[in-house]
Amino acid sequence: MVAPSETTRLLDRMREGDCAASEALIPLLYRELRAIAAKCLKSERHGHTLQPTALVHEAYLKLVGQRDANYRNRGHFMAIAAMVMRRILVSHAEKRAAAKRGGGAARVPLHDDVAVTDGRSLDIVALDEAMKRLAERDKRKAQVVEQRFFAGIEMSQIAENLGVSLATVKRDWEYARTWLMREMQTGE
Repeated sequence: MVAPSETTRLLDRMREGDCAASEALIPLLYRELRAIAAKCLKSERHGHTLQPTALVHEAYLKLVGQRDANYRNRGHFMAIAAMVMRRILVSHAEKRAAAKRGGGAARVPLHDDVAVTDGRSLDIVALDEAMKRLAERDKRKAQVVEQRFFAGIEMSQIAENLGVSLATVKRDWEYARTWLMREMQTGE
């Protein structure tokens, strides 16, 4: 049996209420969390008021503040972090749209690499609405998109996180990507 990693041990201690564990976890995960935040923000409009560091800090506070969270391992924690960051960006976009009618964000296709956006902004609110509809249809496919598109997690790690085969994750990704693009195009 493989011994749990330092990250997993800290996640277990954090779940048990050990505040020192959450502080020790920051240096182990910060670089990866910041990379996820940068990927998420790369698709946002230019001049976005949130910076990767602020997004990481806001997400981290939400993640460590959940006493009932059961993070199985590093990969699971990072997948949840990507989901939390997406929700923060959606909330931010909704507030911005409420303050300024119309928003004006251009829609872009979902590519395998989140950095491929042709310099246009991703309509994060429209994507979130489509993601909610996808999750109603098939929760696992929505989880694959969250982990792949938002967190940039490798397909093999997603398969491990979800407890399915790599082939299943690849099929889910292709289906979900096509479905979301169609949904976002018909929603224009």
